Amino acid sequence: MGQLGVVSGTAIDNVFVRRLQDHGIDDELQLALDSFPAQSVVNDIVAKYGSIRRTGSTPYRSLPALTLESKGRAIDAIVLASFIEVTLAKMGHRGIVGINLLTKVQLPTAATLYGAILAGVDYVLMGAGVPTHIPGVLEQLSRCEPVTLPHNVTGASSDDPVSSLHFDPTPYLPSHSLQRPSFVGIISSHVLATALVKRSNGPVDGFVVERPTAGGHNAPPRGAFEVDDEGNPQYGERDMVDFGVLSALGKPYWIGGGVTSADDVRDAFSLGASGVQVGTLFAYCDESGMDSDLRRRVLDEIRTGTLSVRTSLHASSTGYPFKVAAVSGTVADATVYAERTRKCDLGYLREAYLKPNGSLGYRCTAEPVDAFIRKGGALEATDDTTCLCNGLMSTCGLGQYRADGHREPPIVTSGDSINDIRDLLADRQSYTARDVIAHLSVDVSAASDIPNLR
Repeated sequence: MGQLGVVSGTAIDNVFVRRLQDHGIDDELQLALDSFPAQSVVNDIVAKYGSIRRTGSTPYRSLPALTLESKGRAIDAIVLASFIEVTLAKMGHRGIVGINLLTKVQLPTAATLYGAILAGVDYVLMGAGVPTHIPGVLEQLSRCEPVTLPHNVTGASSDDPVSSLHFDPTPYLPSHSLQRPSFVGIISSHVLATALVKRSNGPVDGFVVERPTAGGHNAPPRGAFEVDDEGNPQYGERDMVDFGVLSALGKPYWIGGGVTSADDVRDAFSLGASGVQVGTLFAYCDESGMDSDLRRRVLDEIRTGTLSVRTSLHASSTGYPFKVAAVSGTVADATVYAERTRKCDLGYLREAYLKPNGSLGYRCTAEPVDAFIRKGGALEATDDTTCLCNGLMSTCGLGQYRADGHREPPIVTSGDSINDIRDLLADRQSYTARDVIAHLSVDVSAASDIPNLR
């Protein structure tokens, strides 16, 4: 429909292998698999994860948590999964497709980017950090060159070998040349945008300006801040974006957070934006990847009442604020949270740290408390933390089943304006992505000076 569709690159390897176990291989997926340049990788992954269907409450066979030493099938699965998801997203139309990664999740980044580039991804969007190294990495990967990325390790110096990640694309070389995708940094301030332009090792092609009303991870308020009675951080004048400074950088930008109406889109254009980023409205449409029963439950709660969203300072082990919608039956429910056994077996948000003996270790504030403390973590850091990896896998219908037959509970993240979906729903029980685009559409004939309206 002329818009930029964005694939989530987070945990894409386990998403792929769990889909294989649930659904097997249909004709479209087979076409995508056949086009991957390293068929030995396809054969290995399919034999391991796609040969037997999972049934009932049988646990998924998951890929092991990544480490700095991961190689072979672990890396193959990331490259293949990223290639497949982008290839499937580009099938059947001539529109543009992007992929979104978290800078904070470092171990799979290079492999994920290369798989997406192999599939012809048009845009790479990255936030949750300062990805000044990514523009240059995209240049190298599009030339099929080995790359080195920084790896943050608590207690290690920047020149320590464990502080670098290496990826070699040689096992997956295509028979055709690759195109560098455009790079869009997800930022919360003009200060960060300026830093990205000045310090990046390659061209920055634009920005998404995410306001603190957006779902998912938020940037923390700048400087000292207060919280309200419900624990939400309070943002102030220092957190306001100076769009004059942003415009002077000469890069297109899109505004995200609280965009739920055509008026919001017009407001973005008036601020010099090329367009908007919309998450919440699409998260609950018929085509969404959210578990269908969970999606219907959220829409029912919005239709009959008001659904609250809080900005938790503790839910995410990244240390960034994270939006949590108070949906019944999810970990936002205190009873559900208390009954869940703490477990960290996916490990995407783990912190790498240097052990006293000089070896590398991994810890997460959402893992079992005694394990985190044994690894040198502070007890208070574990308060109210949530396993986003397992929770969000459940939200997209791929939650792990435990030995006792219970499934990991989901966690729902949404922007503050989730109840605005009521205006879109009207008297319907559900809506489509096409409905969202129609709901947001504005007459742009008077905005011919805007460089890119997608």
